[in-house]
Amino acid sequence: MNIILFGPPAAGKGTQAKRLVETHNMVQLSTGDMLRAEIASASELGKTVKDILASGQLVSDAIVIDLIKANLPRAEAAGGAIFDGFPRTVAQAEALDALLQGRGAKIDRVVRLKVDEAALISRIEKRFADQGRADDNPDTYKERLAVYNAQTAPLLPYYAAQNKLFEVDGMGAVDDVAARIDEALSETA
Repeated sequence: MNIILFGPPAAGKGTQAKRLVETHNMVQLSTGDMLRAEIASASELGKTVKDILASGQLVSDAIVIDLIKANLPRAEAAGGAIFDGFPRTVAQAEALDALLQGRGAKIDRVVRLKVDEAALISRIEKRFADQGRADDNPDTYKERLAVYNAQTAPLLPYYAAQNKLFEVDGMGAVDDVAARIDEALSETA
């Protein structure tokens, strides 16, 4: 099974993806984690990505799709992927569909975590204080949230038209959100 966890930065996608990895033996393909690994490697790509994220912008489709393509075989070997932070645009969704179709696979479910933006800002401020991640600077985060909202809004009708979109209340305790996700994954599209 291939699923997408959909929602703005700091909505809890990473937390829920890690839980799904443990309970479903799937592989989490987190674009955020992959991009941070590139930055940490100090590669040319990592330097480029660092500058893009520091300005509050999203990384190009070409870069993200190449990262997904490079990591997809690992997910296939495990029996499925949890896409966390990808796709963010219709162009990325179409590229992912084409990539998976070429491999005899598809997206089975898209779980949208619905959260309150004011709560997200509070969440990011706490994460920035606790972890000090440069991409969690509260001012930069607000720009990322605005860009996310503008670029990803078309994904909702894209996946709804395919009967793959399941909306889940992403507010509340981690276990409560997890139970709602499990329910969405067990429903028939």
